[in-house]
Amino acid sequence: MGYYQQWAPYVPVAERRKKAAAAMQKRAKKGLAVEPVVIEGRAIARSAWGKRWCDMLEKQADFANRLPRGRTYARNGSVVHLAITRGEVTAVVSGSELYDVRVTIAPLSDARWKAVRRECAGQVGSALALLQGKLSDKVMDLIARPGSGLIPLAGEVKFRCSCPDSASLCKHCAAALYGVGARLDAKPELLFTLRGVSHLDLIDEAGAELTTKPAVSATLQADDAMLSSIFGIDLGGAPAPATAKKAAAAKKPAPVKKPATVKKPAAAKKPATATEHTMAELRAMGHSAARVKAMLAEGSLERVSYGWYRFTR
Repeated sequence: MGYYQQWAPYVPVAERRKKAAAAMQKRAKKGLAVEPVVIEGRAIARSAWGKRWCDMLEKQADFANRLPRGRTYARNGSVVHLAITRGEVTAVVSGSELYDVRVTIAPLSDARWKAVRRECAGQVGSALALLQGKLSDKVMDLIARPGSGLIPLAGEVKFRCSCPDSASLCKHCAAALYGVGARLDAKPELLFTLRGVSHLDLIDEAGAELTTKPAVSATLQADDAMLSSIFGIDLGGAPAPATAKKAAAAKKPAPVKKPATVKKPAAAKKPATATEHTMAELRAMGHSAARVKAMLAEGSLERVSYGWYRFTR
């Protein structure tokens, strides 16, 4: 790095931001989808998921000593890029120069995820309630607890940073960890992505009991429709009224007026089409969301339109 085992000269935050912005513009031109972490005010995380992530990290002794400086970096906008994928967090943190950070986290084992699902069975009413954190403290503790839930223990996390700090958890990696907490405010489903599991699995565990109750089933469909509009996720539930009207209109061809003096031959009869079903109806038949995905992949089920499905064989 040119400093011969010495730290680089201190650079004021304002100047660092200016240089970082210019450097990230160059990376964006090369194809990087830049996603900076923007924190307003003193609180890094405000949602239930973001707070749980930050609180649980701070309670782990292996992290506690190195987190304070990372918290400062996160607050002052030094995490100029952060992306979360399965088992990995990649970030660019602005210091004396730009440092590339990679945090790898082991995916949840099947046994551990099954245990979480079993303990939460029947207690997660809808995907909307789950992602908004509107769950009992008991359920949130089960899902977010370190070691047996989705929050990783120190031993499950590995860090790499391009800075000269020899510590495994440098301030840039710590800033990236806080950046994850801030990102979960807007996209809580990324915690499940990071650990290699689907949040919809928790809904499936409750589905067998809840879909048999008409009132609760209607609530689930309403929540699914609201979640689709908020997060842009097609959960396959009953379509919104406007969407349903469009689908119905699409099925009915517009009437064609025949000329008074010309008789057209009778239209050929259309072959009977397979019955279409909503996700709620498929669940009532015993098909979980995971099974629906599998049938879509193998071709035995096809999506006709938003929220409507049809068996092909």
